[in-house]
Amino acid sequence: MAGPPDPDGWHVSSPLVLTVTLLVLLLAQAPIRGALSAPVMQTWTTVFVAVVVQALPFLVLGVLLSAAVAVFVPPSVFARALPARPAAAVPVAGLAGAVVPGCECASVPVAGALMRRGVTPAAALTFLLSAPAINPIVLIATAVAFPGQPEMVLARFVASLVVACVMGWLWHRLGRADWLRPPARPSYEGQGRGAAFWGSVRHDVLHAGGFLVIGAMAAATLKAVVPEQWLRAAADHPVVAVLALAVLAVLLSICSEADAFVAASLTQFSPTARLAFLVVGPMVDLKLFAMQAGTFGRGFALRFAPATFAVAVAVAALTGAVLL
Repeated sequence: MAGPPDPDGWHVSSPLVLTVTLLVLLLAQAPIRGALSAPVMQTWTTVFVAVVVQALPFLVLGVLLSAAVAVFVPPSVFARALPARPAAAVPVAGLAGAVVPGCECASVPVAGALMRRGVTPAAALTFLLSAPAINPIVLIATAVAFPGQPEMVLARFVASLVVACVMGWLWHRLGRADWLRPPARPSYEGQGRGAAFWGSVRHDVLHAGGFLVIGAMAAATLKAVVPEQWLRAAADHPVVAVLALAVLAVLLSICSEADAFVAASLTQFSPTARLAFLVVGPMVDLKLFAMQAGTFGRGFALRFAPATFAVAVAVAALTGAVLL
């Protein structure tokens, strides 16, 4: 039988790792400095910093407002404001997303709270899709990211609202109760409002901020590393360009308050392809799929997410052809 570990022996600890890392960086500072001064790295750094600096204020403001809505506004307010008929409640719930700030991280628990308070699932799911896509913070951020292009803001608003309403009506007509598992308990059960608010803010800032950094890194890499002719080859084919940026939006999972700045940096692609990126991202991405599966059940997510993706790509393409 092995004896207890020798307390005087070597073992790995955080201070040891930090010390070794600092020593390696100190000894390798010359080649690191040379690598960072290369033109490709300077381009990468410029794009990365520009995307993050532009997007971060909108992300933080959106998180603060969405946390305030989720914690301090009773879900019963929405229940009383919606029409009793589900088909009529869907567009009203969609338009509510234009006045109620909320990112993807907040829209899922809010939609669950609406269902618990008696709101029809079709209307709650419509709000889930529209709130992170067309709320005031997102639209203002889009206007800042695309200066002098108000048609991009209008196209994003119209396409996103249409997708949200179409998915709500589709669920009302074709959805089945056994596909949806409503959440069983309130999102902030057992917490004071202040604690719930700041807990939500901390979680969403760290969570969404991480995805913002990943998105900015991806945009910078596309700009600085990927050969221009590759991007141009994809961008020159309208269908391929739209599908490529739609899939990229799913994979990057960028917060909706920041995705416009990433889309604006993808200048190789057409306005319609970038619109697809903006419409798909807030409605279908990896983190949203995981949250929907955890809140409403995996069976729901496996049906709802692919349908939303198909509708979002189609509507974005049609809207871009008309408005852009």
